[in-house]
Amino acid sequence: MNKAPTKKRSLVFFLVPHFTLLPFAGAIETLRIANRMLGYQAYEWRLASADGQKVYSSSGIGMEVNSSLADERRYLSGENRPNMVIVCSGIYVEEFHNKSVNAWLREAHNRGAAVGSLCTGAHVLAQAGLLNGKRCAIHWENLPGFSEAFPQAEVYADLYEVDGNLYTCAGGTASLDMMLNLIGQDFGEGLVNRVCEQHLTDRVRSPHDRQRLPLRARLGVQNSKVLSIIELMESNLAEPLSLLEIADDAGLSRRQIERLFRQEMGRSPARYYLEIRLDRARHLLVQSSMPVVEVAVACGFVSASHFSKCYRELYNRSPQQERAERKLTMSTNRTGVVV
Repeated sequence: MNKAPTKKRSLVFFLVPHFTLLPFAGAIETLRIANRMLGYQAYEWRLASADGQKVYSSSGIGMEVNSSLADERRYLSGENRPNMVIVCSGIYVEEFHNKSVNAWLREAHNRGAAVGSLCTGAHVLAQAGLLNGKRCAIHWENLPGFSEAFPQAEVYADLYEVDGNLYTCAGGTASLDMMLNLIGQDFGEGLVNRVCEQHLTDRVRSPHDRQRLPLRARLGVQNSKVLSIIELMESNLAEPLSLLEIADDAGLSRRQIERLFRQEMGRSPARYYLEIRLDRARHLLVQSSMPVVEVAVACGFVSASHFSKCYRELYNRSPQQERAERKLTMSTNRTGVVV
């Protein structure tokens, strides 16, 4: 008589206010389908919050939880200790500061539990000091602010990263890929393929697949020279290259580059370069508490006054107004952020 299968993994999904529903649901549903395919509860999970109360997602949908942070800290030394803890967050994550959560994550990690994150949850893991010298992934929109706030973390615009027993993913549908990777580790590719068929997913994406559309599709540009120059610009925002340096790298004359950008982008290369630097600055202003002068330096401006002038010309408001409007929006939308 065959023994019933006993291999199990228990998980805690810790919900941060304004967490994103899509990656959370994708992760849970992937595990649920795996259980169904296996015929038993190989994956068990519970939901937790800092105070044990309902947590509202960024879409305003409230989620009841099973435990509080105090419960989870107590469970670490008993039979309810999880194998894995996953932090689920979304917008406004940089406003979430909870030293008790940080201590709990470190303790769970030290006791051998895998620790992971969905969407912007890597921010919370980094606050806890778990990502120093570790590879991690975060949503592309949050990458500029994250890399400035946590320079010791090796952050990449990948779908997900697994570094030892640390799991991070960029959010969106990337949570499916990270959970499929976990299932593959536990039960092999056969089960992964069966789960994919249930998901109507035609393939398991590589961790290093693009988060964003390729430049060609994103910008609607076909000229390979222009695309390579834009990639070069995007790789050199803090210390902008001169047009002469760009021309030398591209193997074109300055006049040729000027003509190509007028034809393909409707603006000069200098103007386009300025706009992508200001776009990065905008992300830093709304996603970090960096002083405006530091944002200016991080985006290649020699002075805060020149930065403010350029910013106002493009966005019709100053950097200070941008940040003030963002704080006002957060104050209006905030529902029970734990600090």
